[in-house]
Amino acid sequence: MITRKVRGSISAAFLVFILVTPAAARDADTWPVKERIVGKDGDKSEDVSGIACAKDHGFPRACLVIDDNLQEAQFVTVEDGVITAGDTVQLIDNEFKNKPLELDGEGVAFADGAYYVMGSHGHPRDKDKKLDPSKDLDKINARIDASSQIVRIRMGSGGSVSLIEGTGKLRDIIKAEPALTRFVDRRLENNGVTIEGIAVSHGHLLAGFRGPTLENGRAAVLSVPIDTLFGDGTAEHTLYKLPLGNGQGVRDLAPLNDGFLVLAGPSADGGGAYSVFWWDGKTENVSFLKDISEVTGGDPKHKPEAILPLDVGPSGVRVLVMSDGEKEGAPVALDVPAP
Repeated sequence: MITRKVRGSISAAFLVFILVTPAAARDADTWPVKERIVGKDGDKSEDVSGIACAKDHGFPRACLVIDDNLQEAQFVTVEDGVITAGDTVQLIDNEFKNKPLELDGEGVAFADGAYYVMGSHGHPRDKDKKLDPSKDLDKINARIDASSQIVRIRMGSGGSVSLIEGTGKLRDIIKAEPALTRFVDRRLENNGVTIEGIAVSHGHLLAGFRGPTLENGRAAVLSVPIDTLFGDGTAEHTLYKLPLGNGQGVRDLAPLNDGFLVLAGPSADGGGAYSVFWWDGKTENVSFLKDISEVTGGDPKHKPEAILPLDVGPSGVRVLVMSDGEKEGAPVALDVPAP
């Protein structure tokens, strides 16, 4: 396990919470972002892939977002109708030939005073097939190592980051799981392992797989005790195979009440349907809630990858959806039926 002390503090404003009456249900609307959610080369992010907050209700909320092209995550404040970007926090320092390697962070969760950021644990994205294993194997392996990490950010008093620690133990657990091992280190287009969803509940971390898609339209969610990943616990795990539909994988997981919202989307690149399901977290039964493909506007480059429950109103659960392929995630609030 990699551990690093962090100096400095994050503004206490990020940890201030005010309980308010849940907002009335409304049609989908796009929220503005104040300041800047930072992406590659310091530009506005176009690769937001996850968000989680330290409280599950009320506004404002202290939250963390991840861009999958960076080594950093960024604190934001979520208010009802607007997101304000704040400080960034360094998560990893992996390099190859003195060049930084991205975490490929694909999801964020919060539990028990800590944020968890999930790397994809997958083969580097290589749409143009520039990576040749016969020439670039060392680079490929270095990038896989960088992305095969879960980073925990422990929050201290007054809004400070007290400790950052990383673990690479999940990769070995994936390789040991019979239903997943043959997909490890494959390219995404070859149905390779790619994790995009993460949640933490009751002492377990849940990793939701975009790929591989399994037989009979099933998507994998792997449950592993936190003590196994960040301690000396035994390498026990449970694999759930959720029936999300043919070619559909997990794009995000979000705790809600005693279960989880599952944001489902295409496991492969390109267009396809995006939907929200309800999962009890205990069985392999899911309930379809709503098709949210309208959020993409028909653009295959616009990929919903983060879902955040906001509140419950007359029309169901109001959620915030953020997307890869849009500037600063193009946050959209919309209603889905209550489970």
